[in-house]
Amino acid sequence: MSDQGDAGVHSAQRAVLFADVCDSTALYESRGDAPALGLINTLFETLGAITSTHEGTVIKTLGDALICQFGDADKAFRAACDMQTAAASLKPRSAPRFAIKVAFIYGPVVVKGDDVFGDTVNVCSRLNTLGSPEQVLTTQQTVDALSPGLRVRCRQLYPLKVKGKAEQVTVHDVLWRLDPDITERDLPARPAAAKNVVAVLKISYGGESFTVGPAQEVLIGRDKGNDIIIESTRASRVHARIFGRDGNFVIADQSSNGTFLLIDGNSREMLLRREEAVMGERGWVGVGKSAEGHGTHVLRYRLERKGA
Repeated sequence: MSDQGDAGVHSAQRAVLFADVCDSTALYESRGDAPALGLINTLFETLGAITSTHEGTVIKTLGDALICQFGDADKAFRAACDMQTAAASLKPRSAPRFAIKVAFIYGPVVVKGDDVFGDTVNVCSRLNTLGSPEQVLTTQQTVDALSPGLRVRCRQLYPLKVKGKAEQVTVHDVLWRLDPDITERDLPARPAAAKNVVAVLKISYGGESFTVGPAQEVLIGRDKGNDIIIESTRASRVHARIFGRDGNFVIADQSSNGTFLLIDGNSREMLLRREEAVMGERGWVGVGKSAEGHGTHVLRYRLERKGA
């Protein structure tokens, strides 16, 4: 199971889990530093207890994130679902939206003392940044390691290009809320798309409208040869591209300053650097600068589905 190297350092298969409090800044501002910190500490104590229940260990906390490890994928899966359930029950009634996002990945790690390192940890951290409040994300590799009864509760989303990895990582959404009226065999392995429905992406920028079809690609950037020309010094000559994939639309950054993706309903903006992400139903794209200010460098988009 492991290859011995330096004393106390060895390789092993582990499930690594990241649980992150979403939009904690608003929580601190609305509740005050001490009450907000107390609430987060209570949450972390609860998440730590859940980790122990599923035979895992808490490695450390980083800001408002908790990092844990488990011996196998099933234990991490069940812990992630229980964490979301517990976080939902701890939501303060008077505060802004308070939720966590969770990502877990099963794979090879380097174990050093009580900590773990390596590609599995790095990909899990990146995956967690892409998650939305009340969401659990994992990868195809992890789904393959789950027992059959848990595997059917994972829904394939999209392939993701992760910085430093040559191959794309296929992302899955974990259906952690169990509906008693739905049996496991009724849960879809991936979103079902009607054959007679076509998705198009509507983009607004600079008073103009652009439509991207499922088999099309548009280029965004400063050069006049782009489909959408951005009049900003923060934009690269060819800054990013948007294209359809499996009924969704993907944005891929290829710039110097990065591409900012703010999906409606998400509490945090996503910064892409030579990476790609699914754009969701609607949101904003910041070219080389944050999209939150909705300035002249920002595109607005929405997904429309029409009968073919």
